[in-house]
Amino acid sequence: MKAIRVAETGGPGVMRVEEVPDPRPGPGELLLRVHAAGVNPVDAYKRSGRYGTLPELPYTPGSDAAGVVAAAGEGVTRFRAGDRVYTDHRATGAYAEYLVCASDHAHPLPGSASFAEGAALGVPYATAYRALFLRGGARAAESVLVHGATGGVGTAAVQLARATGLVVVGTGGSEEGRQEVLRQGAQHVLDHHEPGYLDRLMELTDGRGVDLILEMLANVNLGRDLGVLAKRGRVVVVGSRGAVEIDARNLMGRDADVRGITLFNDTPEEIRETHAALFAGLENGTVRPVIAEEFPLAEAPRAHEAVMGGEHKGKVVLTM
Repeated sequence: MKAIRVAETGGPGVMRVEEVPDPRPGPGELLLRVHAAGVNPVDAYKRSGRYGTLPELPYTPGSDAAGVVAAAGEGVTRFRAGDRVYTDHRATGAYAEYLVCASDHAHPLPGSASFAEGAALGVPYATAYRALFLRGGARAAESVLVHGATGGVGTAAVQLARATGLVVVGTGGSEEGRQEVLRQGAQHVLDHHEPGYLDRLMELTDGRGVDLILEMLANVNLGRDLGVLAKRGRVVVVGSRGAVEIDARNLMGRDADVRGITLFNDTPEEIRETHAALFAGLENGTVRPVIAEEFPLAEAPRAHEAVMGGEHKGKVVLTM
């Protein structure tokens, strides 16, 4: 089979297509014929060597895949050959024509969803759900600022928050991106390149501030976020590319919290909750993955450049 292999860390060019042996499922495992693989920023961080835990070289990148079960290993009763599934963040080796994963790393993909949409779920939507509800404690009628709402996680967060009854404010860096944020359900949208744009946020909340902020670039925005929180507000840090200095008095005066998130801290119970919610959303139409760009497997380097470009609207995927 064809697979992307990384033999050394570095720029996108270290990813190369190679012929490798077809994998076989062991007990409790599934063999998936991959039709689409999601490309996430964490894939690029690992490939470049800039991540806390790095895979052993050489390796095949990616965790988000969608496709069809080709074979089920001994003891697997939940799935059988021909079932449509997508994988979660615990899977490995998604940039390939086939992958093997534990059966509990896969989840049913409704027939109404495309394989590209399925490949957009594992990391972005699970991250958004965890950030909003499991870490952020979001509740209906609260207000949320999705600070960077045009990427995969941002789009997911806007959809999930609106479906749950929150007042959603999203930001985007281009007019096209901001219009897309509105189409995905946000009631308000702000230009995060415009000077003083957070003053507008305070106007939208009658000076109260927002209850919850999902922050995609904390090293740039966290200090300012704390000044627009409501009392007992929460900031959930989804992404950061460096250190940041804050004024802790903005937390003290508001009884506010800053909370971090990583998917790899989730429990089996949280994983079940998350993917049950996503399946229901796919079925009832409240979860609608937006595909920004599709690249063939051999163009994985271009896909990494796109996902790290910062202004794509939705999810970048590889297709097989």
